[in-house]
Amino acid sequence: MNARVVALMSAQGGLVTRRQAMEAGMAGHQIDGLLRSGSWVTVRRGVYAEKAYVDALTTDVQRRVLADRAASLRVDAPHVLSHHSSAHLQQLEVLHERKPITHVGRPGIVGSHLRHGVKHHLAPYRGEQVVLVDGFPALDLARTSLDIAREHGYLQGLVAADSALRAGATRVDLSVAAAAMRHWPYVTVVDDVVASTSPLTDSVAETLGRDFVSELGYGVPQPQFGLTADGRTAWCDLRLGRHFFEIDSKLKLRPAHAGGLSLKPPEETLWDEKLRQDFVTGFKTGVSRLTWNDFFGRGRTTALERCRREFLDTCSRFGTDVSDLAQFRPRGPKPRVVVQRGPVLPRWSP
Repeated sequence: MNARVVALMSAQGGLVTRRQAMEAGMAGHQIDGLLRSGSWVTVRRGVYAEKAYVDALTTDVQRRVLADRAASLRVDAPHVLSHHSSAHLQQLEVLHERKPITHVGRPGIVGSHLRHGVKHHLAPYRGEQVVLVDGFPALDLARTSLDIAREHGYLQGLVAADSALRAGATRVDLSVAAAAMRHWPYVTVVDDVVASTSPLTDSVAETLGRDFVSELGYGVPQPQFGLTADGRTAWCDLRLGRHFFEIDSKLKLRPAHAGGLSLKPPEETLWDEKLRQDFVTGFKTGVSRLTWNDFFGRGRTTALERCRREFLDTCSRFGTDVSDLAQFRPRGPKPRVVVQRGPVLPRWSP
């Protein structure tokens, strides 16, 4: 490779097209030789990357972003990445598509078209809604989340919108993006998402939990309800009356060095959680515990029945009024954990 090809690959996330490489001075036989030797691999027809770089990608999202970038390099007309392609590029936490494809926004086309695994969307956008991420233009977080809502429905959209708020978007951003969609298809789904989204959820699982608890039919739960006494403060994921719903994950027990979230041995983390629940239920409250499997399929039906029983039991024992807990509420909101958003792909280097 010559220096100009190296520069191109560096600017394009480790990718280069055949045309770009040849315009930068490489001969066709040189490119073919790199492919035959296995030094380069084809990411998409006419788009290449170094094999060592591709092999370094360890997650589905990283591989998806590489595929989307490669597809973008093959679209000659002006466009931006949109929907899930924009979300993954900007590290927005979203539910995956069943059949992942590349999404692009194309001004001036009529309707939406799926060609060679790339969906070209008609919906217009304003210049201020475009952001540049590692050299690739994409729609901003608010617009991206609402496009996902129109494309995939309420739950997908709610997860994306909550994630957008965690990542720095505001309710005003969502409202402005929604206003431009007033006469577009599925705008009622967008309206439901904007009305229901919350900046207080810490994860996709908590968004799913809020939707789950709402389905019980006793009201919308309050996220991040804190209690403090005797020098201890506990924040509960969701509150409905005097009943709390906690979202559990194996990641909370797995040590950080093994890809989890715990800074302690698993048994210590589990013991701390036991003491925390004892503290919370000491205020005459009840607790239900939920996992990811409780949110989907037959597991959801079973979990709804269980949580309804547990909630109603708490109501029969302690009622629903929480005015007595006011004196134990923390003075301020829950401290937010600032997550450093590094590149979704390992930095390419020659």
